[in-house]
Amino acid sequence: MPPTRLACTVPIGKSDCSDGEGMSKDNVTVGFVGLGTMGGRMAANVQSAGFKLIVHDLHRQAASHHLADGAVWAASPAALARQADVIFTSLPEPSDVEAVALGPDGLIAGIKPGAAYFDLSTNSPSVVKKLSAAFAEKGAHMLDAPVSGGPAGAASRKLAIWVGGDESAFKEHKAVLDAIGDNAAYIGPIGSATVAKLVHNMSGYAIVCALAETFTMGVKAGIDPLALWQAVRQGAAGRRFTFDALIDQFLPGKYDPPAFALKLAHKDVSLANALGRELGVPMRMCNLTLAEMTEALARGWGGRDSRSVMLLQQERAGVEIAVDPERLREALAPAASKEGAKPA
Repeated sequence: MPPTRLACTVPIGKSDCSDGEGMSKDNVTVGFVGLGTMGGRMAANVQSAGFKLIVHDLHRQAASHHLADGAVWAASPAALARQADVIFTSLPEPSDVEAVALGPDGLIAGIKPGAAYFDLSTNSPSVVKKLSAAFAEKGAHMLDAPVSGGPAGAASRKLAIWVGGDESAFKEHKAVLDAIGDNAAYIGPIGSATVAKLVHNMSGYAIVCALAETFTMGVKAGIDPLALWQAVRQGAAGRRFTFDALIDQFLPGKYDPPAFALKLAHKDVSLANALGRELGVPMRMCNLTLAEMTEALARGWGGRDSRSVMLLQQERAGVEIAVDPERLREALAPAASKEGAKPA
């Protein structure tokens, strides 16, 4: 059966309802399972925001600070779910989340109709879809809500929270999400937030591996690591946020006229790989980059923008990326406003 909605108990426009759609803090009990490095800090921020908090962890000692500040201990996930209006889990592995949610004495055994369950872990899309379907049969919402910002962000509330699932449940409990992070955003249907998190993390670690190759090459060539870092961070790549590199060509699907021609970029990458060979530095990812750019050059794309090499992967994946320019402008507008508001 479809999950029931819980109406706001405070008139629209009052500060203790989330966007006019949530519930008063006094009427919301938050359950939190998993009080490790990330979860412990996030749960503490929920508590600091004034929400009633029920906690559970494999080790009761992990909850000592929360209990000292007035939180209530639940003996099991099911016991926690019986008392909570909104539930969060922050756990290491998808198997841990599945066990806490669906296992004996798990959340699903105690979940209340109309309750919402947000998994803050980095999970598997297939697992969160399975969980969402299971909780929907109990009349409750399950949403994937992975976070990004690390332990420091969990402590300071400087966290991005990407949410997938029922949008009305996201809006209803936005106030609780805002107690955990400063940038809670609805991404789309169940699983979409998890996909976004995996794209984010995989992109980051791929870049880390590539930087390891290029920097070891520079250091072996005799450059001081700090001097090298100070130099490259002032270049075109260093001055932009990582994903901003997708704005001008990749997202709109516009590779003509070139900002920097592929034939020139191919020359640069060839020189870097040659230096690596000369120094005896293994550069597997850089070799692959050169192979990709060589294939793009063989397509006759030498006069197109250097990022036209990204079209090869689109072909292999069977997708075409071409965001409508107006939608792209709208997406960039908030960032442009923030930039314009900075003091001179």
